[in-house]
Amino acid sequence: MTPPDSSSPPGDPGVQGIAFTLEGMDGPTFSQILRDLRTDPAFARPLQVQAQPPQPGRSARLTLVFHPADRGRAIGAMQRLKTVLLRYGVQVDTVHVPGV
Repeated sequence: MTPPDSSSPPGDPGVQGIAFTLEGMDGPTFSQILRDLRTDPAFARPLQVQAQPPQPGRSARLTLVFHPADRGRAIGAMQRLKTVLLRYGVQVDTVHVPGV
C-alpha cells in the first residue's frame, strides 16, 4: 500500500474513495490479498489503497483513494480488486462509489 500523498492533506475535498466492506474475512486471507495488491500495477500511484484489517466486532475494509482526474483508473482498479477478492472466495458485502 502507498503512504498518504503529502500534497493531499487528510480530509482533502478533492480526494475520493471507493470503499469495500468485507464481513467475515479472516486475518490470514486479508494479509494474502494485501500482498497481491502490493505487487499489482493496477494499484500503483496515483491510486492509494487504505486497509483496515478485520478485528473482533469490525469488518475488514479496503478503500481505493484517488483524485477525480484519476477516476477512470480507479474504476479499473476496482474491477481488478473484485477479481482478486473472487480468487480468494471473498464475498463483498458493500461497495460505496462516490457520485453514484
